[in-house]
Amino acid sequence: MSKPIFSITPFTLLDYPAHTACIIWFAGCNMRCLYCYNPTIVCGKGKLTISEAVEFLQSRRHLLQAVVFSGGECTLHPSIIRLAKETKQMGYLIKIDTNGTRPDRIRRLLQDNLVDYIALDFKATQQQHRHITQSETWDSFIKSFTLIQEAHIPFEVRTTWHSELLSITDLQQMVSFLDQRNYKGNYFIQRYVNGVPTLGNLPYSHHYLDTENLSCNEVQVILR
Repeated sequence: MSKPIFSITPFTLLDYPAHTACIIWFAGCNMRCLYCYNPTIVCGKGKLTISEAVEFLQSRRHLLQAVVFSGGECTLHPSIIRLAKETKQMGYLIKIDTNGTRPDRIRRLLQDNLVDYIALDFKATQQQHRHITQSETWDSFIKSFTLIQEAHIPFEVRTTWHSELLSITDLQQMVSFLDQRNYKGNYFIQRYVNGVPTLGNLPYSHHYLDTENLSCNEVQVILR
């Protein structure tokens, strides 16, 4: 029996804006981002079946408002469609955290009205994308970005920033990319967490970043 789910975080107030939620962590990823702090999930195997996840969600009805599908990369798994359908039938809101490399599955989720909020990882500029993600997935990211934008549902764009991987010029180019594609909203830049196990052997990252000079037009840069 397939076990696509690595683990479940039963409660969070941080991962779905303004809602109580749980997180379902899907095992595996098609990227190997140097700064990834979930190596056990990315490189590990699943421990739970979809049926076990559904059973957990049934036990939390009326206690939680939302479910976050994360990973790893949740959209790699075809079974995400079944889980999303059963989750919606229970009345939950659904958020997905995605690297945008499976636009076909994102399209299906959107067409079937199975997702209410999306957090899209913007890994790097086109020039840096392959080095940071260890993958050839830039074109897929662009397709997913366009699909999500056209869906007109709440979504956010976020980047994990390590000072040795992305320069200020890189970040400016990424803001410009969003602005040119008429992105309107918050662009979250997440500081790399020093001193935790990651996929890459990275040096210490400096945390100071002047975001006032990064925001432009409708793109509001927020450091977190």
